[in-house]
Amino acid sequence: MKRRILLRAVLLLLPQLFFSLLSYGQTMTVKGVVTSSSDGLPIVGVNIIEVGTTNGTITDVDGNYSISVAQGKELEFSFIGFASQRHVVSSSELNVVLEDEALAMGEVVVIGYGTARRSDVTGSIASVSSDELREVPATDITYALQGRVAGVDMTQTDSKPGANMQIRIRGQRSLSASNDPLIVLDGIPFMGSLSDISPNDIKSMDILKDASSTAIYGSRGANGVIIITTVKGRKEAPAQFSYNGYVGAKTLFARYPMMNGAQLEKMRSIAGKYNTSNDEKSGVDTDWQDLFYTTGVVNSHDVSVTGGTKGGAYSFGGGYYHDEAVVPGQSYDRFTLKASIEQEIREWFKLGLTTNSNYNITKGNQIGLYGVLSMSPLIDPYNADGTIKKVVSTEADKTYVLTKDVVESLEDLWINETKALGTYNNMFVELSAPFLKGLKYRMNLGLNYRSSKKGEFTGVGVNSTEASNPATAALQHNESLNWAVENLITYDNTFADLHSVNFVAMYSAEQTTKTQSHMSGRDIPNEFFQYYNIGRADGEITVNPSYQDYEQTGLVSWMGRLMYSYDNKYMLAATIRSDASSRLAEGHKWHTYPAFSLGWNIKNESFMEDIVWLDVLKLRVGYGQTSNQAVAPYSTLGSLSTRPYNFGSETATGYYVSTLPNPELGWEFSTTMNYGVDFTLFNGRLSGTAEVYTQKTEDILLNVNLPGTSGVSSYVGNIGKTENKGFELSLNGTIIDNPDGFTWDMGLNLYLNRNKLTELASGADRDEGNGWFKDHPIDVIYDYEKIG
Repeated sequence: MKRRILLRAVLLLLPQLFFSLLSYGQTMTVKGVVTSSSDGLPIVGVNIIEVGTTNGTITDVDGNYSISVAQGKELEFSFIGFASQRHVVSSSELNVVLEDEALAMGEVVVIGYGTARRSDVTGSIASVSSDELREVPATDITYALQGRVAGVDMTQTDSKPGANMQIRIRGQRSLSASNDPLIVLDGIPFMGSLSDISPNDIKSMDILKDASSTAIYGSRGANGVIIITTVKGRKEAPAQFSYNGYVGAKTLFARYPMMNGAQLEKMRSIAGKYNTSNDEKSGVDTDWQDLFYTTGVVNSHDVSVTGGTKGGAYSFGGGYYHDEAVVPGQSYDRFTLKASIEQEIREWFKLGLTTNSNYNITKGNQIGLYGVLSMSPLIDPYNADGTIKKVVSTEADKTYVLTKDVVESLEDLWINETKALGTYNNMFVELSAPFLKGLKYRMNLGLNYRSSKKGEFTGVGVNSTEASNPATAALQHNESLNWAVENLITYDNTFADLHSVNFVAMYSAEQTTKTQSHMSGRDIPNEFFQYYNIGRADGEITVNPSYQDYEQTGLVSWMGRLMYSYDNKYMLAATIRSDASSRLAEGHKWHTYPAFSLGWNIKNESFMEDIVWLDVLKLRVGYGQTSNQAVAPYSTLGSLSTRPYNFGSETATGYYVSTLPNPELGWEFSTTMNYGVDFTLFNGRLSGTAEVYTQKTEDILLNVNLPGTSGVSSYVGNIGKTENKGFELSLNGTIIDNPDGFTWDMGLNLYLNRNKLTELASGADRDEGNGWFKDHPIDVIYDYEKIG
């Protein structure tokens, strides 16, 4: 009886199973909409593909899609900047919400030779996204970065178009060596200028501030590191074309406060000095600034295409930037080309190439404001026929007249322009070990070249009170060639969902060769020559040996770093690096320095589960040492200079010691302690970081003064100490969060840095010639104390 019942049940189920299998393999049209998790808006151009096939489609302008696929098959949804998702088809409607890639991965940051989740970072690292950088139209990214990162100080030392800002990360350490941070572009140290990089090519910037995070870059990271990651393509993504551009005008923000004609006359009367004479007339009031300044134009245009193929990704772009100053004749033009290609040849073999090239022209560096601001307002600038006077005179002196019209009329007769070409290239090969998950070998090869030519030409009588002053010209050529090879072995794996291990080992070598040549000529026979044929000058042709240069430097390094995390609660990072620099003396070339940091994600502890208003709370502490070898090459060898003199009726050239050699010249190094806390509150509405640090620099590379009887004024030695202490606070909050309407975000940065000299050469308390005083800040104003 039981067998008959079982048989009857099987016979009843067989038709249902048959029809189920039939419907499972049946092709249907699947429709839906793809939106973003952050704002709920539809995403245009999402790539949707049936896994394992070439059957695919993309979303339209409203995020809608439609694809024919068999039930039970798997669809993959992918788009640049979002985490990919896979869904099994079970019905004709499938709506998908893609999550921002940074959020999905816990906000990944670049830490140097790798990446890490923000929650696992134990060093002091600040990140700025491309969206934040593009909020400020600027020549280069430093202007957009200004005021956004605590502890990073941007100072504008030159207002000319194309000029770079001075960057200081956590203050000034060295007295005579460089205090500039290391710039890393797509993994390779960058030898160009930040103005060479178009802001629209940048995906993100990560700033490494403390020694525990910068030690991985060794001596080059002594003053902090700025890591720039450019825009890349995405595998199996459709081609995306984009254009970004703007046009604007620049006007004068504020004039220099100067006396008018009546005020100048009154002051002269009180002083009893100078009379109104020559070209000056009582009652005249000329505003020379009004006659000089102009309205500048700025415009930027960038185009790009990004996408990917199966196992590969690509990105191509080009841009043009033009900036005119309010000072007539000053301008900056930049042309950029960028390309990035990555391709998987096999599952275990990948290679890629990134190239950034630019050509820029800077004009008008010879035009300044001194001649304008020093002009007397009592001078009438016009002749009787309405033309501008070329030269005006007062009782004190004669002055060449500079106005906007004058400068523009001298376009081909008064030239100061620099034309620079730079190409920065990074190639890599990456091999994954098939026998051990997470083990990889990667070789980076960086090839960089930069050339600049600065030409100057001043026509007859131009910018001179003498109309017959001969024409002059000068040409300077600088060239830099750099190569770097890095061999990296990395291992990254997680065990038992509790233990995360990341290990990096590296051996690298690099070499930089720089050359400079300069020549000048007087009395150029034809103004059409400008600076292009100085050899034809009728007057003196000068090749000054002080302006000729050749230098070649090298650096060899090895490094190891271990990062360990347990249960996303306790983190450890330890780094050791050793560098050998050709700049330093034999026996002092190598220096090895350690760094370590610890982190504790307190919020992930069980006793914090009931505190719902607190999202993240992490404590960090780090210690590290970095070095600085940024002294002039061959400083250990000393130098000779030449001096011509008469020897009887003949002339001869003599040589004398201008710089003493120092066979003991070694590294300048800094030791840093850093304490930090990271927090996020109210479901991400408020986040921030607070840090306190102490940084001590020893064996400072410093010019040691010698008595005049020695015949040499100084030599470079490792003498002196400085100290930096500081506090940093960063707060970011969402005041109003309305995905369908108005959203208001606000950020606040507060940082304090205090430096002082703790030791000077030969134990002295002061060096008045350089303005250095023990137990006082590095930069002070030393002058007479005024009594009134």
